Amino acid sequence: MDTPLSTIAVVGLGTMGAGIAEVLLRAGREVVGIDISEAAARRAVASLEAATARSVARERITEEQRRDILARFRTFSDLQAAADADLVIEVVPESYELKQQVFRALDGIVRPDAILATGTNALSVTRLAADSARPERVLGLHFFNPAPAMKLVEVVSSVLTSPQAVAAVTDLTHALGKEPVAVGDRPGFVADGLLFGYLNQAAAMYESKYASREDIDAAMRLGCGLPMGPLALLDLIGIDTARTVLEAMYAESGDRLHAPAPVLKHLAEAGLTGRKSGRGFYTYEAPDSGVVVRDALTPLEAAAAGESREVRSVGVAGSGTMASGIAEVFAKAGYDVVLAARSLEKAETAKARIAKSLARSVDKGRMTPEARDETLGRIAPAGSLDAFADVDLAVEAVAEDLEVKRQLFGTLDKICKPGAVLATTTSSLPVVACARATSRPQDVIGMHFFNPAPAMKLVEIVRTVLTADDVHATVREVTAKIRKHPVDCGDRAGFIVNALLFPYLNNAIKMVEQHYASLDDIDAAMKLGGGYPMGPFELLDVVGLDVSLAIEQVLHREFRDPGLAPAPLLEHLVAAGCLGRKTGRGFREHARR
Repeated sequence: MDTPLSTIAVVGLGTMGAGIAEVLLRAGREVVGIDISEAAARRAVASLEAATARSVARERITEEQRRDILARFRTFSDLQAAADADLVIEVVPESYELKQQVFRALDGIVRPDAILATGTNALSVTRLAADSARPERVLGLHFFNPAPAMKLVEVVSSVLTSPQAVAAVTDLTHALGKEPVAVGDRPGFVADGLLFGYLNQAAAMYESKYASREDIDAAMRLGCGLPMGPLALLDLIGIDTARTVLEAMYAESGDRLHAPAPVLKHLAEAGLTGRKSGRGFYTYEAPDSGVVVRDALTPLEAAAAGESREVRSVGVAGSGTMASGIAEVFAKAGYDVVLAARSLEKAETAKARIAKSLARSVDKGRMTPEARDETLGRIAPAGSLDAFADVDLAVEAVAEDLEVKRQLFGTLDKICKPGAVLATTTSSLPVVACARATSRPQDVIGMHFFNPAPAMKLVEIVRTVLTADDVHATVREVTAKIRKHPVDCGDRAGFIVNALLFPYLNNAIKMVEQHYASLDDIDAAMKLGGGYPMGPFELLDVVGLDVSLAIEQVLHREFRDPGLAPAPLLEHLVAAGCLGRKTGRGFREHARR
């Protein structure tokens, strides 16, 4: 297309349409806003006025530039206003019928060379294009909410779309300061294709009463560094919208992970669609407010039942990175720590690793030399578990091997004093199997720290059906004292974080297997469109492909869902010894450490 896309019509001036209009206006385009609701048009103008006023106040634009932006935005209630547009972007509700009505009407209005773009994130672009009189000029242009802030735009072409139309829209996306990712036409595209399966599983986890809404959301924010928890995000997106997207994905994939959780249907049909209605998974101060207010489901501050046991000394079993990190956390919080390994030399090496970590904290001004020395002075290395005879809490952080852990718990049972709490840091193995290796299963609990333990705020507290109430209360209290955030969950594979995280990672691998998108595009889509700190393939290489495969296998065995079967590409890479950063090659090449 030779002419630049200088005049652009946006059809549908809801939150997303108004946001897209703002992006286009700030990039110097003439924007025609069209909505059958005059109230929606007024809200869009008011939103633009408020946003540009904030920009002036923050000295990002001048008052003159603001007036220019506002002058280039004209609103109408009739599609005829799009007659002279170079590009039309429709952002009406996710309904084939509504979108088809818009496209059929536009066929008789716009110029022959105009491009028609749908903002859908779930419906088939090909189906919409096939109903148009100009299918080669129809494509998808999927912005993310909030459009002014989010960098990603998925440019979706069907088999009918002309390369010239794709090129023109891609150039426009770059000119808007966005990052375009070219994707094919399938429900959810890349970002939502991965995101909505994860959101759906979180909704199902909540519906099963496995964990509270607050704990599910806190676990994913603190355990994965996500900007929002999945249930809060569903409320933001709109539960009705999420259900529509998942229905479209399930119709295409047949994957049970995409079959909408029944709770989504129940909430949507009750009109509890999230923030926009004032209530969804959470209750909000008012419709369209982001302020959560207490309701009947809000937990009380004292969530743990039972009296707690006194904990003054802690034993940490292991000599690896996780064991030394956990020992550092307890020592910093003022606990006396026994750090036991298979030999005194290994324990001393683990303590030396802690000394280096504390030295970095001193260098960065986070800790005084005196505090460092006091912390190190609380850690006593030992070459045998016999040193745990008097500890109040024993935490194992040894290899993720059930037989190894069972043997260790059998030893702890013989050594530790009556009333000592015994905790495992397993991330995927059954805690009850460790408990049954002892004569006191009521004293055994899961305490899953995240790596690196000194930095990560989350601890998943995993009680079995045999765990005593006072043991649960003790571990929650201790977790708060070491300045970590406890979340409660039951004893099943993956707990909260891994049960939600690894199916998402597995689905990303399947996208690559199917040649739908590249590693780089998928990683970019999740970072720019979902606000993830790392893309799935970056994360897989950091975690280790062998570790990831083992967790996937555990989840598949536990839940028996075909959709959880590890992607063959992951199995092949592990078989080839390509395990990620630690071997120098995983999904990508890495410099050897």
